[in-house]
Amino acid sequence: MNDDWRVKVTCQNSPAAAKLGEQLGGGEFEHDMQGAAGERVIVSVDGPELFLYAGTREQAERATAAVQALATRSGASVDTELRRWHPAADEWVDPDVPLPAGADAVAAEHAELIAEERQESESLHASEYEVRVSTHSHRDTVELARTLGADGIPCLRRWRYLLIGAADEDAAKALANRIRMIAPEGSTIEVEATLAEVAAETPANPFSVFGGLGG
Repeated sequence: MNDDWRVKVTCQNSPAAAKLGEQLGGGEFEHDMQGAAGERVIVSVDGPELFLYAGTREQAERATAAVQALATRSGASVDTELRRWHPAADEWVDPDVPLPAGADAVAAEHAELIAEERQESESLHASEYEVRVSTHSHRDTVELARTLGADGIPCLRRWRYLLIGAADEDAAKALANRIRMIAPEGSTIEVEATLAEVAAETPANPFSVFGGLGG
């Protein structure tokens, strides 16, 4: 599916990017998408740049606005750039570049994506813990997601990342061990508490404008 959207956020310097990344929850945040599917955006930091990976253009644009608002409140200056993954060209391109498919096919694919994202997002939101998987390539992530799906394990995919929900910490650790057996070599697999679990143990988050922060 063509569900890969990326926002590059360029900060003044590496410390500024690291600080903004920490404010976003140290790796990922949930953003109120006002009913849209897939309420998860993955954030990674690379030097003076942050990369936000989203499932739809609408989600990426909302996340961009949220990050810009946070930067403004912090007195930081950032530049943002929206790109979409082009499967035929195998590169990030301008979001308005048409994909190699007819309008009907694109519309049908989008509808299918929305339905799957809703189901996957609901599964994650009901979970107390989750397993976060990071691979070395987009291709590896897609293949791993297919393998897990064939085994009846739903996951949310964002570029080189997968999120898989679990009922509790023990279940998450067991799932992580299972995934390590089949994940591509060099993958990073971590067990994390979800937003619901963190919120139950900590005071209200000052950045609740994002709909809550995970990490």
